[in-house]
Amino acid sequence: MATAKRPATRRNCKSAPPRPEPVKCPDCDGNGEITEAVRVGARKKRATDDHQTGLCLTCWGTGEAPTD
Repeated sequence: MATAKRPATRRNCKSAPPRPEPVKCPDCDGNGEITEAVRVGARKKRATDDHQTGLCLTCWGTGEAPTD
């Protein structure tokens, strides 16, 4: 028994709307990294001119805002 032939589907449908751009993370402005000033001293914690970069904990370095 022969099976019925299905019509070919379109692979590049131009009528589909484009995906929306992801919303940038508010903490890191979409970079995925944050910069903190380095502080030294036991009691007063003086700020130095040095900076340290690290992974943004809000978006885990993706640069996209969390959905929750």
